[in-house]
Amino acid sequence: MTFPILLARHGETEANAARVVQLPDARLSATGRQQAERLAARVAGCGIAHILCSDMPRALETAAPIAARTGVPLTVDPLLRERDFGDLRGTPYDELRVDPFAIDYAPPNGETWADFHERVGQAWALVAQVASRVSGSLLVVTHGLVCHALVERHLRLDAGVVVPERWHNTALTWIDPAPPWKIQRLHCILHLQDEADEGAPV
Repeated sequence: MTFPILLARHGETEANAARVVQLPDARLSATGRQQAERLAARVAGCGIAHILCSDMPRALETAAPIAARTGVPLTVDPLLRERDFGDLRGTPYDELRVDPFAIDYAPPNGETWADFHERVGQAWALVAQVASRVSGSLLVVTHGLVCHALVERHLRLDAGVVVPERWHNTALTWIDPAPPWKIQRLHCILHLQDEADEGAPV
C-alpha cells in the first residue's frame, strides 16, 4: 500500500479576511481555527505518519490540532514560508499602487519571484526526501503561493485540470509519493462544506 503526500494551506487569518498583505506573525482567526479543526478531522484517518510545516504562526496553528489528533512527529522548516513581500506587508491590497504578483515586480526588502521559486524548489526537495523515509502519509502545511508554485512547477496534473488562481484556506491536495509526483486530487475543500452542501463539487 502506498500513502500519498498531502498538501494543505493554513487556515484563515484576520489579514486574509480583511485583504491585507500578511505580516509574518499573523495568527488564525476564529474562522481559521474552526477550519483547522475541520481539516484535522478530515485527515485523521489518512494514515499520516509525519507533518512538515512552515515556521510561520498561522501554519503552526493549523498543524497543531492535526498533530494532537494523530500524535505524529512535526518538523518545522522555514523553506515552506510564504513569499516575503517585504515593505508591502501590513498594507491593504486596495491601497497598493503596484501589482505585487506581477512577474517583474520585486517588493522592497522582500523576495523576487526568482528567489521565491528557488526556495520553493528547495522546499519540494525536502518534502520528497522526508516522504521517502516515512512509513505513511506525509502532511505538508504551508501557504497559498507555495501551494500554487508547487503545483505549477513541481507536480503533474491531468490534461485540462485548471490550477486555482487563489488557494482556499485549508484546501487539501493529494499527491503520489514518487515521481512524476502526479496529483490525485487538487484543492479539495469538502471538509469546509456544511452537511447540506456535501454533495457540491469541490
